[in-house]
Amino acid sequence: MKNRQWSHVEKLDDRTRALCRLAEKLSATPTKMVESDWEPLRALGFDDQACLEVAHIVGMFNHLTRLADGLGLALDPETQQASASGTALVKVDSQ
Repeated sequence: MKNRQWSHVEKLDDRTRALCRLAEKLSATPTKMVESDWEPLRALGFDDQACLEVAHIVGMFNHLTRLADGLGLALDPETQQASASGTALVKVDSQ
C-alpha cells in the first residue's frame, strides 16, 4: 500500500514542504497556531497578503471536504481510480 503522507514524499521542494507543514497544523490544530508557524513561509518571501491567501485556501479546502463528507458525496469512478492508482486524470478534448 502506498504511503500517502506528504512528509514522506522525497521530491517536494522547500516551498511545498513549508506550505504542507503549515496546512497540516492549521487544519489539525488551528487553535495552536502561533506566529512562528508562519516564519518558514515568510522566509520564502510570503508577505501578509500571501499568508492570508494560504490561510483562506486551507480553510476553503477544509470546509469543502467536510461539507462533501457530511452530505455523503462520493467521487466519480474515474477520479476514484486515479486516486487509487496514483495516475493523474487526463482531460479529453471533446472536439
